[in-house]
Amino acid sequence: MAKELFYKTKEEIELIRESSLLVGKTLAEVAKLIKPGITTLSLDKVAEEFIRDNKALPAFKGYSGFPNTLCISVNSQVVHGIPSLYELKDGDIISVDCGVLKNKYFGDSAYTFTIGEVKLEVLNLLKVTKESLYIAIEKAVVGCRLGDVSEAVQAHAEKNGYSIVRELVGHGIGQALHESPEVPNYGKKGSGLKLQEGLVIAIEPMVNLGKKAIIQENDGWTIRTADNLASAHFEHTVAIGKEKADILSSFEEIEEVLNNK
Repeated sequence: MAKELFYKTKEEIELIRESSLLVGKTLAEVAKLIKPGITTLSLDKVAEEFIRDNKALPAFKGYSGFPNTLCISVNSQVVHGIPSLYELKDGDIISVDCGVLKNKYFGDSAYTFTIGEVKLEVLNLLKVTKESLYIAIEKAVVGCRLGDVSEAVQAHAEKNGYSIVRELVGHGIGQALHESPEVPNYGKKGSGLKLQEGLVIAIEPMVNLGKKAIIQENDGWTIRTADNLASAHFEHTVAIGKEKADILSSFEEIEEVLNNK
């Protein structure tokens, strides 16, 4: 990852917002179809078609050789799951991570969905992971440091008895899908880069029900928990703000679909 930081103009932030909002709309299209019996590959095809219909490109497809539009990670898979003929089952959870490229700027967001009746302990993991994202976003303001964002995720997750994946991080985003700085989900308050206006980052807590250890599956992509317990993942693309962070992606359309199901 390049060390150089790219600060964005207001115009560039609006272009990133446009891409990020399209990600939310794409995930909402996926949300409409999520049910027991559907394959993760069929969700992927719908997402790709929707992105292309909106005059954008799937950012992940072909990225370092990744074969698909979505990363769909089931149950104990943390991230980078490859869509397949796996049929979703009652009680599953899936993290769906999506990126798009539109007007030369990237957007990136992820949401963890439930299928049917999910165990209470897993539902609570999802709730806390999503809360940790929003608590971290509160620190994405001028005057804070990157460590404040990272520590916010870690503190909320660990306070609730969960563990933080260490090897995978959030990232800067703009004309490249992954830019500096790296945004870990653990850290020390008051440490790291001083946050300034114009910096755009993807904050993405990856929180495990069990231990923090992860392993890579044989496909060379999929990361799962070493103890095979559930993992949750939520992500927003965020611009650093003076008074408060500007969330460029949105879960609104996704949750509207879920609430009306």
